[in-house]
Amino acid sequence: MQRRNHWYLILLVLFFTFEFALASTPTSFCKCTCFGNSTIVALDSPVNSQKPSTNSIKDRAAKKTCNDCNRQFCLSYSFCKGEKEDNVLTACFQRDSAKDRTVVFIFIIATVGLLSYAAVRPWIDQWTTRTRERTSYIPVSGQSGQ
Repeated sequence: MQRRNHWYLILLVLFFTFEFALASTPTSFCKCTCFGNSTIVALDSPVNSQKPSTNSIKDRAAKKTCNDCNRQFCLSYSFCKGEKEDNVLTACFQRDSAKDRTVVFIFIIATVGLLSYAAVRPWIDQWTTRTRERTSYIPVSGQSGQ
């Protein structure tokens, strides 16, 4: 029984290590407000419609971060063409992180597990009581020979 618990612990640690490794890259977005209209642009999407390059160094350098979400970035898109730079508002935010999904998933699993345990606990208590009564029975030695 002790070995089984040991393997469960190892699998649990590996699961959480895997989940947190995936959680390192949340999706970033840039909100551009031009002419009174707001548009949300994923920072992972390319600005121009050229084919992506095959060189991995250039791909890593081309990935945008929240530091790139500025007025010039928004003015490079067609929905902001002709707008004055002073009238452009920008905001950067991140969402749909794998880490956030992991936290929610663990919370749901823990809640369902606790509710399930609370639902079956009366039956478990009855079963353990009956099991203890059966194992604590000791026959009286003087009456066994009759």
